[in-house]
Amino acid sequence: MKNVVAIGGGHGLSAILSGIRKIEDIRISAIVTVADDGGSTGRLRKRYTIPAMGDIRNVILALSDSEPLLHDLMNYRFEGEDNMDIAGHSLGNLILTALTNMTGSFNEAIRITSSMLQTRGKIIPSTLENVYLMALMDDDTIVKGEANIPSLIHNIEKVFYQEEVHANKEAVEAIESADLIIYGIGSLYTSILPNTIIPGINAALNATHAKRIYIANCMTQSNETYNYDLHDHLEAFRKHDTPVDQVIMHNDTIPESILNRYQRQNSIEVVDHGDCGIEVLKTQMLRFDGNLVRHDPARIKDVIERIL
Repeated sequence: MKNVVAIGGGHGLSAILSGIRKIEDIRISAIVTVADDGGSTGRLRKRYTIPAMGDIRNVILALSDSEPLLHDLMNYRFEGEDNMDIAGHSLGNLILTALTNMTGSFNEAIRITSSMLQTRGKIIPSTLENVYLMALMDDDTIVKGEANIPSLIHNIEKVFYQEEVHANKEAVEAIESADLIIYGIGSLYTSILPNTIIPGINAALNATHAKRIYIANCMTQSNETYNYDLHDHLEAFRKHDTPVDQVIMHNDTIPESILNRYQRQNSIEVVDHGDCGIEVLKTQMLRFDGNLVRHDPARIKDVIERIL
């Protein structure tokens, strides 16, 4: 039985977990960022002083064996203006908030929800503290708040936390017992690195003997990784003292019509110029949903299975 740890947040981490959950004879631990402060998550954080739960909800559903109706219920979002009562909130976020208040423990709220939804694997918030992510830009501007960081047209030098942050000890223990660690997919500065810069997690990542893999994004993100190639992504890991042993990267041909659509949004394909200094494994990884590029969970499963 192999221990696999996946680190990230948002839809990218969910795509990885949707794939690897179908691999036999592995134990999955998902370490998830709780730095989000926008939308429904941000409103609940401010009202109840609890960690962000939106990415946690997505990850629980990615690992869940429950009926589709329960998935839809957890993702159900109440209509109306976002500043009115429960309008704009997803039911899953409200359930996690209620359970946190009832039990007095965010970890316990996640455990109960995971049990209800028959989740395969353990979902671990990277910290149990109510944290706010900061970013230093290349013009020395400092931006506060995960939701605000991608809104400025500046290059990001580094991300950090406003105050000292303590790692969730369950996250550290998962890394210490890991046979394979996977970073990504997703927002480099606002989904992946917010986990790895937490001191206890960072120390465990640097001390582990497990292989540390980065599943690279296929497209850049406007205002966050504008015009980045693969080397630039890996340089960001190095700046944040986050070790990477191997990269898994797509070699699919993306249709020109889709590339043009992304180009209009200041997003380009991430390419490898052969200057990364570490092993890059290239394989088919993608699927195309209309005009969107997405990583295919089934292909993620295949490549991780081969590595294991």
